[in-house]
Amino acid sequence: MPGSLRELPPVEIEGHKASVPGGSTHPMRTMTRRAAGLEGEPWDDEARATVGSYFDGMAPEWHTRTSPQRDAVITDALTRGVGDRAGDVCLEVGSGIGAYTPQLARRWRRVVATELAIEMLRRAPADVGHRVLADGAQLPFGDGQADAVALVNCFLFPEEVARVLAPDGLVLWVNSSGAETPIHLPPEDVIEALPGRWDGVRSTAGIGIWCALRRAS
Repeated sequence: MPGSLRELPPVEIEGHKASVPGGSTHPMRTMTRRAAGLEGEPWDDEARATVGSYFDGMAPEWHTRTSPQRDAVITDALTRGVGDRAGDVCLEVGSGIGAYTPQLARRWRRVVATELAIEMLRRAPADVGHRVLADGAQLPFGDGQADAVALVNCFLFPEEVARVLAPDGLVLWVNSSGAETPIHLPPEDVIEALPGRWDGVRSTAGIGIWCALRRAS
């Protein structure tokens, strides 16, 4: 049951470009649509192991993908998509090496940062957010306990996101390299995949895209 997305004006970010070649042929693109239930077989132990192993192998060089321009995409999503209605607890799914956790921690009082790849977690700062090794398809969170779920370049498991999110909670979806992001879904697919009806805003920042969604009242 799709909802509605209001388009906000784009924001220019000088020098913003994709960190790596992505696109529809990237091996994680198929996994992205599979996780969201949009194509392919259901998520299973084999998929979990494949993705975990892939990102464990990428962890040592992951810091090379951060940049001020990518940070600016997150800043824009938080400023125009979230605003002042942040709340208490943010669940960051797929936190990687923790590059964006500090921005979330400035907005929410508590950030629980989950990550599937142990090698990514080992490189994340221990003093920002609560770090948890977990699969996004099986989050160690009670029903309705999160004021927000933040997914930055991360797989979307729609039913699980909806389960842990408070009734008036917010879903923040960011692809920092837009359609070139390996783990990419356009906002229309995000809102289609989530169970129920959702409304929100979307925009572009540099080449990045983001949307911020709440359940329709």
